[in-house]
Amino acid sequence: MGELVERVDEQDRVLEVVERAEAVRRRWMHRIATTICRDPTGRILVLRRAEEHVRFPGHYDVLVGGAVGVGESYEDAAARELVEELSVGVPVRFLFRFLCRAGISPVWFGVHEALVAEPLAPDPSEIAWHAWVTEPELRKVVDRGPFVPAGRQALHRYLGCLLDGIAIRLGT
Repeated sequence: MGELVERVDEQDRVLEVVERAEAVRRRWMHRIATTICRDPTGRILVLRRAEEHVRFPGHYDVLVGGAVGVGESYEDAAARELVEELSVGVPVRFLFRFLCRAGISPVWFGVHEALVAEPLAPDPSEIAWHAWVTEPELRKVVDRGPFVPAGRQALHRYLGCLLDGIAIRLGT
């Protein structure tokens, strides 16, 4: 049996447990936990997916993440994925979630933020290249070239939240 996920509805309520491959094949909504990583100077981590990656090989992304397991919270899944993909164990902070219909199937993305001050050790089967990039540099390139559609959408929402001010950071 393959990786199990929770199939969810338009309100992100659990309907049933299914194999992820079936959810993708049938375009059933399920959950993905992701994290946008920043370094102590405020730069954002950009990565290029490995050419052997199943989904969007060779594409750039700002999201580190993967499927939320059965009974797992977005936050727990996001923290687990950071360890699996970057070998870093740092706290994640939930920012927002959104239903993304671009890409391989409709999924709910739980987007988190993490401050990463320790060295990265990316899993080469997932990540071929990575770099820390400033927000202005990233704004210039995010809409060009091969970029994972959900990562592009999440980044625009994330940067919009930052432009809306410190309100999200302060919880207002």
